[in-house]
Amino acid sequence: MTRFIRFGRLTLHVIAGALTILLLFPWLDRAERDKRVGRWAAKLLRCLNVRTTVRGRPPMLRGQGALIVANHVSLLDIHVIHGILPARFVSKAEVRGWPVIGWMAEAAGTLFLERSRKSDAARMNSVMAGHLQAGDCLALFPEGTTSDGNDLRPFYPSLFQPAVESGALVWPALIRYLNADGSANPEAAYFDEMSLATSLGKILRQPEIVAEIHFLPAIASAGLARREVARLAGAAMRAALADAAPGIAPGTAGRLQA
Repeated sequence: MTRFIRFGRLTLHVIAGALTILLLFPWLDRAERDKRVGRWAAKLLRCLNVRTTVRGRPPMLRGQGALIVANHVSLLDIHVIHGILPARFVSKAEVRGWPVIGWMAEAAGTLFLERSRKSDAARMNSVMAGHLQAGDCLALFPEGTTSDGNDLRPFYPSLFQPAVESGALVWPALIRYLNADGSANPEAAYFDEMSLATSLGKILRQPEIVAEIHFLPAIASAGLARREVARLAGAAMRAALADAAPGIAPGTAGRLQA
C-alpha cells in the first residue's frame, strides 16, 4: 500500500511542477526558476522517501564557472544534484522527446546534445564554454550512460573540452545509493535494459533510500588537456568508490536537510 501512496504523491507533485512551468516560469527570471527547480527536486525526493547526505564541499557559486562531473546510477541522480545547488545539465537529445520528462528538463535549463551527429559536439562545446565563462554551473555524466553503481564506465574526454577552454574548475562527484544502515542499495540503480517503469517500481518499494553524494576536490582545468582532466576526475572518483566503507552509516558527514 505504501508504494501506491508514494506513487500518488509523486503524480500530484509532477502535475504541480508542470503547472508551475506553464503558469509561472514565463514570468520568472533565471535565478527564481533555479530556486523553484531546486525546491521541486528536493520535494520529489521526499515523495519517494529518499534522504540526501552530502560529503565534501559543493561548488561555491559566486560567478565562477564550475563543471560537476558525476557517475550516473539512477533516475534520482539529477534530482539529487538539483536539490543541492542550481545546475544546468547536459543530456542526450533523446531525453527531450520523453513525454513530460523531456519538456520539464528543457524548462529547467537542460542543454541537449545530439550524440549521433559529430557536428553537434562542436556546437555543444561552444554553448557549454559560453555558460562556464558566464559563471554558470553545469553538470554532466561523463560515462554517457548509467551503471549499477559498483564501478565507473569509461569517461568521454570530449565532454571536458569546454571546461578546458574556459579554464573552469571541474568538480568530480560520486553518487551512491544506500540503505539506512549504510549498506549498498542496488534497487535504486537504472541500467542496461531496465525500463523506466521497472526502475521507478523498485524505488517505490524501498522503505527508505539514502542518496549519498561525495563532492571531491576540484580540478583546475586551465592548461591541461581534456584527456588529462578526464583521467584525473575518473581516478579521483574510482579511489573514492574503492575507499567507501559500507559499514559506516550515512549521515556521519554533513547531511542536507531537504
